[in-house]
Amino acid sequence: MGEKKKIFFFIYQLGSGGAARTMLNLLNNIDLNQFEPTLITLDYEGDYEKYLKKEITFIKLPTKRLRSGIVPFSKIIKKEKPDIIFSTIPNYNLIAIAARLLSGHNAKNIVREAALLGTEGKFNVNLKLYGLAYRFSKKVVALSEGVRQNIIQNYKVNPKKVKVIYNPVDVENIETLMKQDDIAKEYQSIFNSPKEKVIITAGRLVDDKDQATLISAFAELRKNITANLVILGEGELKDKLKKQVKALDMDKYVFFVGFQKNPYAYFNKADIFVLSSKREGFGHVLTEALATRIPIISTDAKPGAAEVLDNGKYGVIIPVGDSSTLAGQMEEVLNWNDEKKSQVTEKGWERAVSFRAEKIVKEYEKLFNQTIDQQR
Repeated sequence: MGEKKKIFFFIYQLGSGGAARTMLNLLNNIDLNQFEPTLITLDYEGDYEKYLKKEITFIKLPTKRLRSGIVPFSKIIKKEKPDIIFSTIPNYNLIAIAARLLSGHNAKNIVREAALLGTEGKFNVNLKLYGLAYRFSKKVVALSEGVRQNIIQNYKVNPKKVKVIYNPVDVENIETLMKQDDIAKEYQSIFNSPKEKVIITAGRLVDDKDQATLISAFAELRKNITANLVILGEGELKDKLKKQVKALDMDKYVFFVGFQKNPYAYFNKADIFVLSSKREGFGHVLTEALATRIPIISTDAKPGAAEVLDNGKYGVIIPVGDSSTLAGQMEEVLNWNDEKKSQVTEKGWERAVSFRAEKIVKEYEKLFNQTIDQQR
């Protein structure tokens, strides 16, 4: 057995977002006979830290400020001499590249890009900076084909550098967690009434996720069907969304349950999962919902949602921001018979398996090995 290859994984914190889940799945599934992984974050307490395998070295930089992390990060690179520095999220990719350059060590940067910046004709001054910085990285991982095209067009990155690797989904772990009795006591009654349907969504409460359209559609649906809406997640629009619910007189039927460490237990008990986003680089939560065998309705959130659901093969796709169409589709799906529901959800589960963590992590391992072997 040859010497293990040292890989640094850098993210601001192992928090509750999709990027953190991707890092966690990568770290927990990487081949420890081949690689020696180290996770590096800023000085935060992240929700997912407790799920990180004990075998993974975990270093926190002595700062919560991103720019202040460059020097201590560069010192760790200089001392530990990793082969690869893998990072995710544009601003953090810049820091990883800067720290490596400052260290003087010849590690190779691989950056992961999930964002769809610079679309809709908006000029983003950061795009040129990212594009320039990414020239110092050996590879750029795009988490969907749509994101890959965006990186090439807007960041002006060499197409040969950009590789699509989908987000890994820990299907087995989700299947275990969804069967656990992890629904908080105050919310259990929502799921226990045979007469009341449950619509569920999960995501940050921000403009891009557009829960406002879902709430409007739900109010319309309530005219015909007895149902509750459960919203998982935290974010800056929480108060505004609560005011919208109150104005629609839906207080008794819409539940903001915040961040839940085991959302899959909630998905498992619900009747439909709805994603109402305006845009999605990938739509990681869709793959997780597919793994829990729940029917899915999603907006055509570019570019990721249609890619995950294969243009409607694995879930219902509706236009962005169209509350009437969403209400109609929710009613239709809620009226599916058991046979139709079973057919759709089994097919969806098979789709989720195609994103299985072991398979996706092998793609990353291959990329790491190829990049290490690549001549400078």
